[in-house]
Amino acid sequence: MDVAVFEAAEWEHQACLRLEPGHRVRCTAGRLTPQTAPDYVEAEVVSPFVGSEVSAAVIAALPRLRLVATRSTGFDHIDLEACRARGVAVCNVPDYGDPTVAEHAFALLLAVSRHVVEAADRTRRGDFHVEGLRGFDLEGRTLGVVGAGRIGRRVIRIARGFGMTALAADPHPDPAAAAELGFDYVTLDDLLRLADVVSLHAPGGPQTRDLISDAQFAVMKPGCVLINTARGGVVNAAALVRALSSGRLAGAGLDVLSEEPLLREEAEIFRMDTPLPAERLRALVAANTLLRLPNVVVTPHIAYDTAEALGRIVGTTLDNIEAFARGEPQNLVVPSGAAGDVAETRP
Repeated sequence: MDVAVFEAAEWEHQACLRLEPGHRVRCTAGRLTPQTAPDYVEAEVVSPFVGSEVSAAVIAALPRLRLVATRSTGFDHIDLEACRARGVAVCNVPDYGDPTVAEHAFALLLAVSRHVVEAADRTRRGDFHVEGLRGFDLEGRTLGVVGAGRIGRRVIRIARGFGMTALAADPHPDPAAAAELGFDYVTLDDLLRLADVVSLHAPGGPQTRDLISDAQFAVMKPGCVLINTARGGVVNAAALVRALSSGRLAGAGLDVLSEEPLLREEAEIFRMDTPLPAERLRALVAANTLLRLPNVVVTPHIAYDTAEALGRIVGTTLDNIEAFARGEPQNLVVPSGAAGDVAETRP
């Protein structure tokens, strides 16, 4: 098969050589977009990362496409309906980063709770004053996990080590996991009302877009901390700015932001064929504001980024491609051929 790998570092290119000589492999550091897709009209398999845009326009521009093998757990950057309509299979990497992402969620929480970024910045300047740096203990606090899949449950496991109590909101409760880890399932509203820390681990996409917005922030316990290592669109950025600026929230730790691709390359705004819709422009302004608030710690979507996790991502992706070529597809989100239900992928 003709395989095109996007957003690939040099080491990923070397790893993908494992597919040769049975397949033709092309790797590029660029993203798959409607503008770049025409350069890959021969591709039967594309392997994007989350910065690519596998839209209906991209699918239409790739007439030979049979498989989208995303190097991620989430798939909100892929138009699943367009893939189903064309009979294009979609597979993902469902379990590469349970400990990796969970550990980063706590790195963000500790950075917020102990003002680590501001403290380190002061000492680099030779300023050892401690005013404004007083933090709070995690022990005895209540952690609320929104999306208690594999990563969410790993976060709960870590929280137990800090002496925290855990609650979870999830549309698919797992009583056995709750009994093992000692947490309770509650409604989202109850979780927001009771938690001192809310950590988001829900998948992205239309169903969770703006899951946390003004109404949800109004329910949260005053002084709560929000952690998001899921997808930027799960949180309404403008509402988050309001909650932080008003003092409703004590702080936030964010590895993802809405309109993240435009934040990475804002020059793209000026290359667009049509003006940015007002709603997206407001979200972009809010995301830029979050980068500058003193009670917010933002990292550049690196919760997944450890040597071990990246090895698992690429290894599983290559396994997915080889399994598909053998006629034994695995880790399917959308099956090839006829239309069907999208398989659930837990966060």
